[in-house]
Amino acid sequence: MRVLIVEDEAELAAMLAEGLRAEGMACDVAHDGARALEMTAAAEYDILLLDRDLPKLSGDAVCRALNTAGYPARILMLTAAGTLADLVDGLGQGADDYMAKPFSYLELIARLRALGRRAPAGSGVTVLSRRGVSLDTVRRAAERDGRPLKLTPRELGVLELLLAADGAPIGTEQLRDSLWDAALDPATTAVRVTVHSLRRKLGEPPLITHDPGYGYRL
Repeated sequence: MRVLIVEDEAELAAMLAEGLRAEGMACDVAHDGARALEMTAAAEYDILLLDRDLPKLSGDAVCRALNTAGYPARILMLTAAGTLADLVDGLGQGADDYMAKPFSYLELIARLRALGRRAPAGSGVTVLSRRGVSLDTVRRAAERDGRPLKLTPRELGVLELLLAADGAPIGTEQLRDSLWDAALDPATTAVRVTVHSLRRKLGEPPLITHDPGYGYRL
C-alpha cells in the first residue's frame, strides 16, 4: 500500500513516515497542498493522509481537486480540528475518513488498513489464495498448506500483489511503485532481495517464478 503523507509539521510527518514504513507501507511526504497535487499528478497513491491546515493550498482544496479529477486514492483527513461539525465538514469535502489530533497511532494504522481494503474495484475479498498459499488481508497472516508463514510487512505486500494477480506476471517496477517509496533508487536490489526471501520462506517446491521481460508470478 502506497501512502502520501501531506503534513506541514516536519517532525510529525517524519514520525508518521517512519512508523508506516515499519508496517510495510510505502510512504512519501509533501509539506504543503500544492506539492501534494504535484506528487499525485506524477504517481498513483492508495491513500492520502491529509492535514487540513496546510500552507499554499489547504487540505480541503486538495481534497476537492482530487475528487473532481477522479483521483482514485482514499483520503484520511488528520487535523487538529476535531469537533463534530469539523468532522461533518471534512467528510463533506470528499474525505473518506477523519481523525483529530492528538490521535492513537494504533487506531490510525487500523483505519489506514481499512481504507486500503476499500480498493476502487471493490471486490470485497479479504482472503487471497492460490496453489496452497493463502493470505488473510485483514489479519495480515499467511500460510502455505496450513503451515503459518512468518513474513515481514514488505514480504506480505509482495505476496498480496502476486496472489491478487492470480498467475499474471507482476513487473519489478510495479512492485517497487506499489510497496516502496519514491526515494528508492531504481537501481537498488531491494525488490529482488525481498522476492528471494519470500520465495525461500514459502519453501519447496518453489512457487515464485521470474519471466525475463515480464516479471514475477505465483
